[in-house]
Amino acid sequence: MSNSAATRAGRPPAPAPTTPPEPGTPPAGGGRRTLLLAAGVVLLALNLRPALVAVSPLADTIRADSGMSAASVSLLTALPLLCFGLLAPLAPRIGRHLGTERALLATMALVCAGTALRMLDSVLALFAGTLVIGAGIAVANVLLPGLIKRDFPTRTGLMTGLYSMSLFGGAALAAGITLPVRQAGDMTWQATLACWGALALVALLVWLPHVRSRTRTAAATARVAAHPVRGLWRSPLAWQVTAYMGLQSLGYYAAAAWLPTLLADAGTTPGNAGWMLSFSSLLGITGSFLAPVVAGRRIGTGTLAVLGAVLCALGFTGLLLAPVAGAYLWMVLLGLGQGVAISLALLFILHRAPDARHTAQLSSMAQCLGYTLAATGPALLGALHDASHGWTLPLIVLLVLLVPQIAAGLGASRPLHVAGRP
Repeated sequence: MSNSAATRAGRPPAPAPTTPPEPGTPPAGGGRRTLLLAAGVVLLALNLRPALVAVSPLADTIRADSGMSAASVSLLTALPLLCFGLLAPLAPRIGRHLGTERALLATMALVCAGTALRMLDSVLALFAGTLVIGAGIAVANVLLPGLIKRDFPTRTGLMTGLYSMSLFGGAALAAGITLPVRQAGDMTWQATLACWGALALVALLVWLPHVRSRTRTAAATARVAAHPVRGLWRSPLAWQVTAYMGLQSLGYYAAAAWLPTLLADAGTTPGNAGWMLSFSSLLGITGSFLAPVVAGRRIGTGTLAVLGAVLCALGFTGLLLAPVAGAYLWMVLLGLGQGVAISLALLFILHRAPDARHTAQLSSMAQCLGYTLAATGPALLGALHDASHGWTLPLIVLLVLLVPQIAAGLGASRPLHVAGRP
């Protein structure tokens, strides 16, 4: 019965049908809430590396105080990477069960809990806290790209740039100020590591209002989002995205683990060698922000994938030929190249997925295999160094791995979407 007929019959007219908001509809509250959401994403991303990177500047102190071997201390870096890979497949399921906002809030709670555990004067607590932190970051790694795809569909380049810039910025911050903070406060290494929990607490408090005011996903959209995407593991394009993520991660973490040692072996003082790693990360901020912003506008993503690899190749070649004399130049090239590569890896996940559901599943696949592969990088380079008694062979291997990285990047840059089945 029409509304006019219902009125004549003495009954109130039926309400006009409403259409559920599409995924990607601007947040309720307009520009102000969008800015607050973007700030929340940046703060979450800032917390995805410092609690882990902060271990490296304190490694010698931890060894001396706890009596741990060098191999045991290296596990404090390898275990989180394994968490990133092994727990990535669970992240989309957690996101569907709790909702993306609540799941991300829980990740910051885990980072806070893990840093608190590491305050205890116990090696067991140190490893347990590291695992808890790794678990929280593993889930956030996967869910944040999906949230960007869903809530910033017309600004994926800018938001990916801010996201990857925050990753590098957090790592550079931890590498650069952990020791000065410890010395200024005359703190134990346990208290110094725990300081990074304060940044996670700030992110948690800033993110809390987004959990409380979440109104964007209508019931119909939520029912669709509840079903996982299947079949991506049979998609060649998904494998190319995954290969690019894995190869660039392996190169980054392998170089980061051994770069200070390589420079120290070449004659650089230990203090300067550590500074070079931080300097490279600072340059990575620039590359990681600019690449996704210009991608598709002035420069194609395939060209950027080649450019990132060429910059890394020049940096590795310089370290091979004149590691000390041109150290600053090699760090500039490496930092820019690695920044371009990590931001492209994240951008490929967003651009090759047609919606937020596919984004979360593709992110899970790429990070599961990518970070598992990356976890082998430091050990691989260390084994090659021990076998060859030098850094020539490890650097040549890193150079060779850039070839399949370019091939994967060119494949992942094609303007296609991965195809899964519901």
